[in-house]
Amino acid sequence: MHALVYRKSVPHYLAGMLASRLAPRRFLPGLAPLALQDIPPPDPASTLGSRGRDWAVCRVRMCGICGSDLNLLRAAESLLLEPYGSFPAVLGHEVLAEIVTPPADSPLAPGQRVVIEPVLHCAVRGLPPCEPCRRGETNVCECFTQGDIAPGVVMGYNATVGGGMAEQCMAHRTMLHPVPDSMPDERAILVDSLASALQPVLDNFPEEHETVLVLGAGIIGQHVVRCLRALGSTARLLVVARRGFQRDLALAGGADQVLMSPTLATLGAAVGARLLKTTLGGGNLEGGCHRVFDCVGSSRSVQQSLLALRAKGRYVMVGTAGTLSKADVSSLWFRQLTMTGTTCYGQGLHRGVLTRTYPLALELLADPGFPGQGLLTHTFPLTSWKDAFACVFDKKTNQSMKVAFDMRQTVHGPQRAATAQEEATA
Repeated sequence: MHALVYRKSVPHYLAGMLASRLAPRRFLPGLAPLALQDIPPPDPASTLGSRGRDWAVCRVRMCGICGSDLNLLRAAESLLLEPYGSFPAVLGHEVLAEIVTPPADSPLAPGQRVVIEPVLHCAVRGLPPCEPCRRGETNVCECFTQGDIAPGVVMGYNATVGGGMAEQCMAHRTMLHPVPDSMPDERAILVDSLASALQPVLDNFPEEHETVLVLGAGIIGQHVVRCLRALGSTARLLVVARRGFQRDLALAGGADQVLMSPTLATLGAAVGARLLKTTLGGGNLEGGCHRVFDCVGSSRSVQQSLLALRAKGRYVMVGTAGTLSKADVSSLWFRQLTMTGTTCYGQGLHRGVLTRTYPLALELLADPGFPGQGLLTHTFPLTSWKDAFACVFDKKTNQSMKVAFDMRQTVHGPQRAATAQEEATA
C-alpha cells in the first residue's frame, strides 16, 4: 500500500530547521526525510501476536494535517520530546476511516465509518493502567514509552502503529468511535482538531462575567471559539487574527470582536486595560481580560498574554511551544497569574459530569447547528503530498485553514473542500 513515511535523519532535521528560519512559508520537500512509499498493509496479528485480536484494520478515507506535523518538518518541536516518538513512522493522527477487519467480539462491522482517537495510552499498550489512566486522564499517561509497542504519544509518530497518511492503518478497539450516517466525511475529519481545542475549554471554562482573549485564529483558535459558544459560554470573546479570512471565520463562529494584529495600545483598549508607558519602550497594561487561550505558543503570544491579563488571570497554553525567548514574565508574579497547558484529549467536566472529550467533540459536530462550514479549506490525494504541505506552510497565499488528504480522490491535484462538502450534502 502507499504510505507517507517519515524517517529520522539528523542532517535533514538540521536542514529543515535552517530552512524554516530563512523561508518559513516555503515547504522544501528535498530537505524533509519524507517520502511516499510502498509498504505492507497493517497486520495486527503478526505485529502484536495474541493482542492483535483487540485491533482493527481500517481503510483510511481522510487524514488531516496537524500543526504538530508541520513542527516536525520545520524542526520546531521541543528536543525534550524526542523520547516520545519513534521512527520510521507513517505520519498522520487525524484519521477518518472505515472498518476492514473489526476487533474480535466488536459491534463494529466491516464498512462502518469511524474516527480514530490516536492517543497510545496504557490500554493500547497492553499495560495495567497507570495513575492518570485510572482517573481517565489518558492524555497524560505515564507509560508512553513502555509496553509492547514503540514509544509514542499518538499514532503517526510511532514505529509500531503507524498513522493515517496511508491507504490503511490499524487501531485498538478503545480508539474507535463510530461516525453517524448523517455526518459527511468533510465534517467528520474535523473531530480530532476540535477535540484538541475542546480539552482546554472543558478544563478552563470561563464564568459569564469574564472577558476571554483567544490569541491565534488558525484551526485550533477557531475551534476554541466554537467550543466556548457550543457549551453555552456567554463570556465576552475577543480573538486576535492575522488574516481577513480568519477574522470572518472567527466572527461566524461566535467571536464578539476580532483584532487584526493589534498594537499594545489597541489590545489594551479592547480588553479594558490602561496603557502604562515605560521609558525604554514597549509599555505595560493595567487591568485586562480574565483568561487567555494562547493558540499560537510563541514568545510574542506569551508576552501579549501576560500583558493582557488582569490580576489573578489565567493563561492557557494551547499552542505547542518549545523554547521561548525574550518574554518578560514579571507579570506572572506581579499580578499572581496562573499559567497552565493542555495536551491532546482525555476527559473533562461537561455540565458537572466527567465526560470523554473525543466522543463529545463528535457529538458537537453531529449537531447541524454547529458552525463547521468553511473550516476544511483544501483536500489533496496522497500522491500530491508535496502540494498539500506547501498549501499548509503558506496560509497567507492559500488562505488555508484545515487541509486534509482525501484517499477517495483518484485525480492528482487539490480540490477546494467547499466543493466536496456541497457534493456530500447534495
